[in-house]
Amino acid sequence: MAHLHSQNHTSYNRAFAIGIILNIVFVAVEIIYGLISNSSALLADAGHNASDVLGLVFAWTASWLATIRPRGKYTYGLRKTTVLVAILNAFLLFAAVIAIGWDSYNKIKDPQAVAGEQVMIVAGIGVVINTLTALLFFKGQKHDLNIRGAFLHMAADAAVSLGVVLAGFLINVTGLFWIDSLMSFIIIAVILYGTWGLFSDSVNLALDAVPKNIDIDKVRQFIESQAGVENLHDLHIWAMSTTQAALTAHLVMPAGNDDKFISELKSELKERFNIGHTTFQIERRNLEKECGNNC
Repeated sequence: MAHLHSQNHTSYNRAFAIGIILNIVFVAVEIIYGLISNSSALLADAGHNASDVLGLVFAWTASWLATIRPRGKYTYGLRKTTVLVAILNAFLLFAAVIAIGWDSYNKIKDPQAVAGEQVMIVAGIGVVINTLTALLFFKGQKHDLNIRGAFLHMAADAAVSLGVVLAGFLINVTGLFWIDSLMSFIIIAVILYGTWGLFSDSVNLALDAVPKNIDIDKVRQFIESQAGVENLHDLHIWAMSTTQAALTAHLVMPAGNDDKFISELKSELKERFNIGHTTFQIERRNLEKECGNNC
């Protein structure tokens, strides 16, 4: 047997702290000016941003839990919480979409006057804050679904705020209040497009599917090509977290093996496929073939 525990973990504590503080302040500003300007758009955006602050808190908590060493009955530690939080973040985004959609629908039925200039200024500040916050997570979102969830939350917020700015400008120019609702539905489509990918990837990882960045057929071919490996069976690859993958397999090796072979094999799997935790069972003959369904 061979085990390789990946300890690589990128800390985003500063990014989470900055993002949460900036957005809490901005939510307070949106609520105040939303009431002053009688803007339901700003109040709705404030509620959306508040849900995203909660999403950042969840993501930060999961990022911290993933660093806790395995103990007791949690033999893999709490890394899987990053997957669960990625799913939760997707649901929060879906909930935000429903809230924005409902508000937009009501505005179509009952258009209301909006203080366009104040809305544009406050929403413009939101564009800056949310864009800066999203950029804090831009690099990590390519490799970590949990960080990707945080990035999508902030990017969605920036899109919503930009839409509010544009809508406010067009309303000032044309006097057509339904433009606000139209822009909201466009923003909803953008948010749904990004969130669906996050949701489907998160569910796959929760169900222990092979991470999409790993080609199981290529992994199988690589292992079977190793000198001394006659057959490979019971190959399993799954996600331990949003950044770490594990593999177990039975290798049929009539001539046996040595520690050097196992060490080199797991190093190659880490290098080629980013699989950091590997466990192999070595068999002198193919027990699965001999036993059939009776094993």
